[in-house]
Amino acid sequence: MSTWRHLFTVVTPTYNRAHTLERVYSSLREQSFQDFEWVIVDDGSTDSTRAMVMGWQQEASFPIHYMWQKNQHKKTAFNRGVRKASGELVVALDSDDSLDANALYTMALVWSEIPPRDRSRFVAITGLCAQPDGHIVGDMFPRDVFDATALDMTFKYHVKGEKFGCLRTDVLLQFPFPEEIAGFVPESLVWRAIARAGYLTRFVNQVFRVYHDSPDSLTQQARESQQHALGLWLLAQDTVVECLPWFRYQPQTFLMAAARYTRFSLHLRHSRQTLPKGHRLRGMASCTLVGLMWPVGAMLYVRDRVRAQTA
Repeated sequence: MSTWRHLFTVVTPTYNRAHTLERVYSSLREQSFQDFEWVIVDDGSTDSTRAMVMGWQQEASFPIHYMWQKNQHKKTAFNRGVRKASGELVVALDSDDSLDANALYTMALVWSEIPPRDRSRFVAITGLCAQPDGHIVGDMFPRDVFDATALDMTFKYHVKGEKFGCLRTDVLLQFPFPEEIAGFVPESLVWRAIARAGYLTRFVNQVFRVYHDSPDSLTQQARESQQHALGLWLLAQDTVVECLPWFRYQPQTFLMAAARYTRFSLHLRHSRQTLPKGHRLRGMASCTLVGLMWPVGAMLYVRDRVRAQTA
């Protein structure tokens, strides 16, 4: 017998996003499927977020749980939200985006179509993101209903672009974001670890999330290369060390990851950051890839430094 109180828990980490959080709330009010709760983890906001959420708690038709914590990081806030969740499936919704009105209904329908005896093999239902004008972000999946691991979808089937869905709460509790690593940690590191554990995802060509992008520039990219160097280095390290079984599907992707390994390790050395233990190169193939692409990585690092200095 299930001990879950809801099918879904929508988890939203937020920090000084009172001006966009209402968009999330409005999209949740419009959901055609209402068996969910909303967990908001406030990562130390100093704006009107708390007062605004307290008002929503009085009027919403679904439970809203609000937790405030001293500013730490989005990954810490997300882990806390997952621990709070009483839904079988977690929907990780950013504080500046929104759900399609039928997103939760469609996720619930797709999840119900997986036979109960097979659900232990699955971790997620993943669909598409669309821009506010309706254009799909990135690629669509090879078929309308497609079962694969997240790693296969990335490397074997070459599907790119922002994707979105729900994940089993009990599995997320086993694979939390690493809070011992300071700063930004790419979400894909967690999804990859779950995939390597053998969990499948059911991919569907349905729009679940409306993605509101933020302006970007070469200057911002250069700054982020330094600010998020550790997280980006961890992603490159994971690719060239842990994901080599997929090398044959996308050799160029692995070569560029090897270059980024050098690029961001030089950023870390420049800022005197220590590389985390247990995240070094292992094996002849990984070392050869990084050595081969070292000149490219060094050039990318120099480019970043020039852009940052001329900004």
